[in-house]
Amino acid sequence: MDGKILARLGAVVFVAVAITATAVEMNRKEEAPEAWASSRTTQAHADPLRDELIRCQMLGEAGPRDPACLRAWAENRNRFLAPGARPAERLPDMPSAPRDNPIPQSDRTGQPALEPAAPVAPPQLDKAR
Repeated sequence: MDGKILARLGAVVFVAVAITATAVEMNRKEEAPEAWASSRTTQAHADPLRDELIRCQMLGEAGPRDPACLRAWAENRNRFLAPGARPAERLPDMPSAPRDNPIPQSDRTGQPALEPAAPVAPPQLDKAR
């Protein structure tokens, strides 16, 4: 067989398979997803704050003008940012990094440490350019 004929035959087969797959996918009926069987039962008491926050999210731009949403957002912020909301146990402090030489720079040279220099004004550009 000639190379061109083989390439054309391959292209025709590829297009035929693609059309068949598309037709099969289009004829497939939409199946409703099955509910997952969960060992957890539904919660007897739903969180009303969560429900209100979801409602406010659905309002979109009108949410910031709704007084109930403003109260729900304030309560949600207090839930996380209130002084008593933080855990009593803090993470352990990180140990300071070990220094190679505990002698300060000023003691090694016998001269006092340099103070930061005053800010220097940027050079003025020549206005003739």
